[in-house]
Amino acid sequence: MRFPRRAEAPFSDLRHQPMLNLHHVRSLMAVIEYGNFREAARQLRCSQPAVSQHVRKLEEALQATLIVRDRQSCRPTPEGEAFLPYARSLLSLAERAEAAINRRTLTIGASSNIGIYMLQPYVKAFQSNRGAGIDVDLWIGSNPTVADRLETHEIDVAVMEWWDGRPGFTASAWRREPLVAIVPPDHAWAALPAVSLDMLLESTLIGGEPGTGTGWMLREALGEAADRLKVGMQLGSTEAVKHAVAAGLGVSLVLQSAVADEVRAGSLRALPLTDVALEKILFVIQRDGQLAGAPASRFAESLLRTAAGG
Repeated sequence: MRFPRRAEAPFSDLRHQPMLNLHHVRSLMAVIEYGNFREAARQLRCSQPAVSQHVRKLEEALQATLIVRDRQSCRPTPEGEAFLPYARSLLSLAERAEAAINRRTLTIGASSNIGIYMLQPYVKAFQSNRGAGIDVDLWIGSNPTVADRLETHEIDVAVMEWWDGRPGFTASAWRREPLVAIVPPDHAWAALPAVSLDMLLESTLIGGEPGTGTGWMLREALGEAADRLKVGMQLGSTEAVKHAVAAGLGVSLVLQSAVADEVRAGSLRALPLTDVALEKILFVIQRDGQLAGAPASRFAESLLRTAAGG
């Protein structure tokens, strides 16, 4: 049977519309996962009629048939398939909300350079001290994806190379990280103590293309001079850039912390700039209204305390 499409209600009537019940959503997911109501009921440790009622009530709430039932198995309808990603998100968010209230888990989001090259020692220090007993998960991705996941509550706190000022969050400066020019040890610049802006403008850079964090920062710092930069390969990751530079394919600008290991090993040379200060401000992003004792607040406080020298 197909339910008629429900007309949109005015805002004043929203309180009278049925709300989705997480028990009903969980029953639907179990039926789809295990293929029938009997096994779903066994896995959920409840009666088969209860599972059937849960699915029926969910279908009534959504005004759509979500499962095709037959003697062999149950499978989702097109509407059920469309609902699946939302169902998974609802159940995941509910689990995270419960864990956050019980203060057992913390998911940290970090942009790639921060998560790969900088944050690990701070996470370890947090777990050893203020975060004892908290299960910590570190999710690393691009800045835009980290921001989106923070907004959808998939992560609890973020450490990023920029913040776009969306409402409901507080961004606090954590540290300033300089950019350095990197070259292979046999490059003509390798013996120099530093490089000038003119030298960069005369060279072809790997990375730093418009639209990237580095490209945006170069535009901010150099103004119209940024138009003279020649960008070659666009490799998409700092690791790929470092390997390309080490192979002699060009020079690049990267965060100083991202090449600390290579500089120590002698596979790359990192050179400061003489006539322009290029540095990124790294931010700790917290959700407004967060409880002071919540794991996310405690982790953010521990990071900001290190920035203050505490």
